[in-house]
Amino acid sequence: MILFSPCSLISFKSIASKISRSIFVVSCFWAFTSVSHADQILVVSSGGFAEAYKELSVPFTQLNPDIKIDFQRGPSMGETVNAIPNRLARGEKVDVVIMVGSSLDELMEQGKLLKGSKVVLAKSLIAVAVKTGAPKPNISNSAELTKTLLAAKSVAYSDSASGEYLSKELFPRLGIAAELKSKAKQIPAIPVGEVVASGQAEIGFQQYSELLPIKGIDIIGKLSKDVQKETLFSAAIVASSEHIDSAKKLLKFLSSPEAQPIVRATGLDSVEGR
Repeated sequence: MILFSPCSLISFKSIASKISRSIFVVSCFWAFTSVSHADQILVVSSGGFAEAYKELSVPFTQLNPDIKIDFQRGPSMGETVNAIPNRLARGEKVDVVIMVGSSLDELMEQGKLLKGSKVVLAKSLIAVAVKTGAPKPNISNSAELTKTLLAAKSVAYSDSASGEYLSKELFPRLGIAAELKSKAKQIPAIPVGEVVASGQAEIGFQQYSELLPIKGIDIIGKLSKDVQKETLFSAAIVASSEHIDSAKKLLKFLSSPEAQPIVRATGLDSVEGR
């Protein structure tokens, strides 16, 4: 039989208490270390895929709690400071870009993006909108669209892929570039739908997925096939990224078949089978 004196018991309780505190401190340390070692990646997306990304990021972070994502918007092209090519040119610490495929390919050729990391995420079509309650003009074919554009008092279009197509290809092809010069304006940095909703433009053109979440507008519809231009949105890893494994996991998820229902729900078209 082992006997403990009162003093021995006090000493034993003291030691046990210290051991418990030590275990607690060690547990907290490992918990903190686990959190601090979580990968933090920055994703920059152009507006066309932004809503889809926001929806898809929820299940991705649930499946990958060790990956923390900071999300920002930036146009695929243009002169604004937030445009993705300009951000990379400044050396910003971006890990993943989501943008118009043609612009992404240019950055890939320049060595700004990791070779072989490109994945196609969705395709997008151009749509037309007016302020809520305003008359909805006819855009059913190229002839009707031409009449609508000539009759409009003001026209707004984006500074990204859809706007570049309209101003440099479609308007000249319709033979109305000169007539639209004084009343058609390219809108930088902000959604075209907001300009239409505020009454600053009578009619607006942008990717359907970018018009869809804007309040205060009525979407007339997408451009007809004879004047439409399909835009592919793609993603790639920035060559200077320090979190390539985490970035690869994100791209695999965004381009997976499981992501397609959310892609379609946010106004984009599926790229399954491409």
